[in-house]
Amino acid sequence: MDKSVESWRPSAAIETLCERARLLAEVRRFFAERGVLEVETPVLGHAGSTEVHLDSLSTEATTPAGRERLWLQTSPEFHMKRLLAAGSGPIFQLARSFRNGEVGRRHNLEFTMLEWYRPAWSLKALVDETEALIRTLLPSAGVRRLRRYRSLFREMLDVDPFTASLAALQHLAGEWGGIAMDDIERDGCLDLLMSMAIEPQLGRDGIDIVIDYPPSQAALARHVTDVEGDRVAARFEVYVDGLELANGYDELVDASEQAERFAEDNRARARLGKPLVESDRQLVAALEAGLPESSGVALGIDRLIQLALGRDSIAEVMAFPTSRC
Repeated sequence: MDKSVESWRPSAAIETLCERARLLAEVRRFFAERGVLEVETPVLGHAGSTEVHLDSLSTEATTPAGRERLWLQTSPEFHMKRLLAAGSGPIFQLARSFRNGEVGRRHNLEFTMLEWYRPAWSLKALVDETEALIRTLLPSAGVRRLRRYRSLFREMLDVDPFTASLAALQHLAGEWGGIAMDDIERDGCLDLLMSMAIEPQLGRDGIDIVIDYPPSQAALARHVTDVEGDRVAARFEVYVDGLELANGYDELVDASEQAERFAEDNRARARLGKPLVESDRQLVAALEAGLPESSGVALGIDRLIQLALGRDSIAEVMAFPTSRC
């Protein structure tokens, strides 16, 4: 905790907060011109994210059902998909989201997530719209480059992330991380290599869009076949200036597969000694009722504002980060 007597003050200058408000108004104008409905969904839910590498926060509350455990949402995704299944059409949200343990120059426990969904849109169409939104706030961003996940590992680390042995990945990740990785599973090694060796080199003098992730990293995205005939996740991530800004999916609409992915996530969490998370049965029910074919994307709006205003940390574009809240 910041012990300074001045810690009651906001970490962002008032002039910066005025600029932040102007940029958020630009985001709302962007979607209003495209006929995308702004929605609000709950911060608290009866389920959290089971994703293995995310840690949710929870609390206990008194409800009409008695004392219940409720989860602070890591993103508004599940509730927004329930709106899609109910016939909302295209929607967007600037949502408060929470991720335990994520504090630093580019992270804060509580942050603002911009998330939007486009029924009947291809992933390619959503990539184009995501780029257009980013250029609205970063008009001087350079050229767009489309990069395959597999090619990045081959070019930068001389390893194939799909076919390399687990032992080889553990050895390479150990070298980059400076710690023993002998007990870490395949995706844990790939995540470390991506974050430490590859991501810092992405988005330099342009916008890098990474596609074709390993199928084990699909989360809530479909599986498709890539140009080499291998199964991959139909998702993309966007990088600018070494920062991951956005994560988009061609959304999974199969209820049974979604339920199995939630269960597998919790099995993986158990293997890693992490607490289990209540999976979202309401989302599975919405998928059973019929989620329209859709593409959706989540974008870290604090990071985008940080880049737009040329600040070194997201705390400089927030009123009160975790250390001062």
